[in-house]
Amino acid sequence: MTTAVDRFRAAVDRRDLDALDDLFTEDIRLYSPVKFTPFEGRPMVLGLFGVLLRTFEDFRYVGEFAGASQTTADGTEAPSAVLLFRATVGGREIHGIDLLHLDDDGRIKEFTVMVRPASAVQALGEAVLAGLVADGLAPAP
Repeated sequence: MTTAVDRFRAAVDRRDLDALDDLFTEDIRLYSPVKFTPFEGRPMVLGLFGVLLRTFEDFRYVGEFAGASQTTADGTEAPSAVLLFRATVGGREIHGIDLLHLDDDGRIKEFTVMVRPASAVQALGEAVLAGLVADGLAPAP
């Protein structure tokens, strides 16, 4: 049986933004390593993914763990997956994880990204902000 996590990984591997649309809840929240408040709602998160799919070079998932954990939004326990990834942004190698929380229908309702090292977080933040501004999703700094 193919899960939302499997479909998410396949969509990211193909850089297929349209395939991500059905995988997110309408009120998805994405917690970024470069922004204190979450990105909220499917349109904003899909816009962010459009920028990310253009920004990351050599993006690949290198591992996966499944289980359950408490969500940030309401503290309830939800089926979860941790996807380990590697990528390059602006010549900096990034190691990171995507933490996905699923709703009762198996769609992604909460998404947390953690990245290291700090210099890669800074390079990623600058590149993503530039992409969001270029796409009209964020005001220029």
